[in-house]
Amino acid sequence: MLRVGNLDRSLEFYTKVLGMRELRRKDYPDGRFTNVFVGYEDESRAAVLELTCNWDTSAYDLGKGYGHVAIEVDNAAAACDEMRQHGGKVTREAGSMKHGTTVIAFVEDPDGYKIEFIQKGSM
Repeated sequence: MLRVGNLDRSLEFYTKVLGMRELRRKDYPDGRFTNVFVGYEDESRAAVLELTCNWDTSAYDLGKGYGHVAIEVDNAAAACDEMRQHGGKVTREAGSMKHGTTVIAFVEDPDGYKIEFIQKGSM
């Protein structure tokens, strides 16, 4: 689960930039938050992300415990190029990881969460 400051902005990133689908959404008026689940496939077949938007909080301190979400892509450099075309932020260009040959890249979502692109077939 990722806490997001602006649900519309985050949904645009995860659906339009990363190509996920909104799978389900539920508002909790008594708790003043909304949960939206996004992913590439239905929850019964693949892992999904839960985006939680607390209605009274616009930003979060990400802390030291969070690392990143990893997504396998066909071509990490092309995924970075597409990210930039959608106004996304690339924080590490595609290239071999340190001490290995796996091709990776890193991008950030609108709240600053890191997302790693891992190129298929390079591991």
